[in-house]
Amino acid sequence: MLAQSYPPVGGGQEGQVRNLSTGIARRGHDVAVATTGQPGSKTGQTEDGISREHRQIPPPPTISVIICAYTEDRWELMLQSVASVQEQTLQPCEIIVCIDHNETLFHRCAAYWADFAASTPPIRVIQNKYDGHLGSARNTAAETAAGEILAFLDDDAAADKDWLEILTDPYQHDRIGAVGGRPIPVFEAGRPAWFPVQFDWVFGCAYDGLPTSRGPLARLIGANMSVRRTLLEQVRGFHSDNHDDMDMCHRVAHIKGIEAVIYEPAATVRHFVPASRSTWKYFWRRCFFVNKGKVEAFAQMGGAATLGADARFVWYALTKGVLRGMLQAAKGDAHGLARSAAIIAGVGLAAAGHVAGRIELARRLRRQRRQATKQILDTGAQAGGRAK
Repeated sequence: MLAQSYPPVGGGQEGQVRNLSTGIARRGHDVAVATTGQPGSKTGQTEDGISREHRQIPPPPTISVIICAYTEDRWELMLQSVASVQEQTLQPCEIIVCIDHNETLFHRCAAYWADFAASTPPIRVIQNKYDGHLGSARNTAAETAAGEILAFLDDDAAADKDWLEILTDPYQHDRIGAVGGRPIPVFEAGRPAWFPVQFDWVFGCAYDGLPTSRGPLARLIGANMSVRRTLLEQVRGFHSDNHDDMDMCHRVAHIKGIEAVIYEPAATVRHFVPASRSTWKYFWRRCFFVNKGKVEAFAQMGGAATLGADARFVWYALTKGVLRGMLQAAKGDAHGLARSAAIIAGVGLAAAGHVAGRIELARRLRRQRRQATKQILDTGAQAGGRAK
């Protein structure tokens, strides 16, 4: 159990995110969970010599589904998101809707779901209590969650009916710490013909190059992911607003091993992509600024940071992706070359963002060292003056 609340981590925008406090542990321990289940139906001996008919099968873990929202512009999408969780084949123990610094939206949600506190599953509406945004809102919800597994769904994503059942199946193995699924893009204005599927991560969706079957993955996608509550406590929650999913996965893998973070593509959600995001401007800004921000996030991770996933993505995109676009163009696809060019441009923009982030980080660290040196000298001078 966590012993205390933790202060903000790092500086700047990422530093606004607060880590998990005692609330997450205390809430979880208030929930009574059965310790025995029904005996297995098959006969025969297991590896430990206990017959299956006498083995006590542990109950499935309790699951809290967390949906964070910040704008009324997504109201109808959020209603679909919550409704999709209510219709799951495996019901969660609760649905938590956490509103990020929008009083009007909070009161609207609280009134809309006022009669659902005793429903199955119950729906609770809360407010982000920290200064940050998405990462902080998820921390706020996690602190109050009752489930042993915390599943995160975006407010503009609707889950398939078996999403939760498939997503949480890997947790039967104790070594699994986090599991993510596949967000499939649903375009408001149709998929741009020039847009390469290797860059669907720009929309927060699964992209070409991810595994096609269940297996370890360095980074899950925040629109469709889950984690053991105890592990989220152990890594002290989400440390980043813009890279909360990456940050959490790296930290979990660092303490549990890379095999502990699992991607299950059969657990699918439909992630809405508005027309405003199907543009070149949105594409280049995401490629540049996401990778610029990663530098600060990596700096805060310490030993958990690794660029292995980035290097693999770049290699796959520049070899398989570019070649595929050229072959498609040779077969008559007029936009094949455009997709190849977009891949090259996207990788170049990502590299530029990384360099810009490294420069910005170096400058910030130099300023901090100068300020620390000045403070030491000023303190020494003041002490010398008092001695005289």
